[in-house]
Amino acid sequence: MAKYEMMFITRTDIPEEQIDKLIAQMEGVISGMDGKTEKVEKMGRRRLAYRIRRQREGYYVLFVFDGTGDTVREFERRLKVSDAVIKYMAVRVDERVKPVPKPKPAVAESAAAAPASPEVPADEEAPSQS
Repeated sequence: MAKYEMMFITRTDIPEEQIDKLIAQMEGVISGMDGKTEKVEKMGRRRLAYRIRRQREGYYVLFVFDGTGDTVREFERRLKVSDAVIKYMAVRVDERVKPVPKPKPAVAESAAAAPASPEVPADEEAPSQS
């Protein structure tokens, strides 16, 4: 079995009880397909980057679960026929890939690489080379 993350967005005019009912239904789909739900996170109401089905805001829900491709297909099929869901996306999480650390800013690298020049007092001039 592979680990998947599934995020879906529902309309905001849906009552909280109906969202909980949808979450329970999706957990049932996962367990019915011999999967295991690791985490369900209700992220709440957020503004969308662009309009989706005439909606400016959506209610975000994140599922993290172990399952097969059939589990994901059934999950997506159920979300597709639901009138409350306006958008969804599934991503397979690869356990072997480790997160890449953020690169350091280029300014800090160039300052550390340049050698410090000795300062010459204003009243002394550096000897000129002829």
